[in-house]
Amino acid sequence: MKLAVVYDSITGNTKKAAEWIVEGMNEVEDAEAMAFSIHEADEAFIKESRGIVIGSPSYMAQLTPDMHSWIMSESGKLGFGGKLGGAFATAQYTHGGGDLVLQSILTMEMVSGMICYSGGNSLGVPYIHLGPVAVNDNKEKHNGLEYYRENFVIYGKRFAKKVVELGNR
Repeated sequence: MKLAVVYDSITGNTKKAAEWIVEGMNEVEDAEAMAFSIHEADEAFIKESRGIVIGSPSYMAQLTPDMHSWIMSESGKLGFGGKLGGAFATAQYTHGGGDLVLQSILTMEMVSGMICYSGGNSLGVPYIHLGPVAVNDNKEKHNGLEYYRENFVIYGKRFAKKVVELGNR
């Protein structure tokens, strides 16, 4: 079952987070996951995907303008409707707006007809309610990106399990 992780990345941090999600997804039997920058997206793969996770760095406490435009212009063409959607974000600072990025992405996914994923607290620690957020290495060295790696891998695995479960009903 194909799964796509689509991201915009300015400094490479969001790309790295996307790769961690794909790592977790590919641990699940029957899952085939790939990550794509919005600038090099494999449209055929995304169309065939049963789940799509979208990620963006926080840009003035919102998703990047390029990601916003990409979702608006591509979601219909790529058949987002009916697929499981997820979100993730990176931010320069702990309070840099990553949660607002998640909400924006999830809202756009719902408007596009997607079913949005949340493991909430039902899956236990770590609690990843709306999607994982990481703080970049560039500003808070004591709280850098690698600190959040496990959450992204776990999120990817949980998301893929849900897609496989839904596909087998």
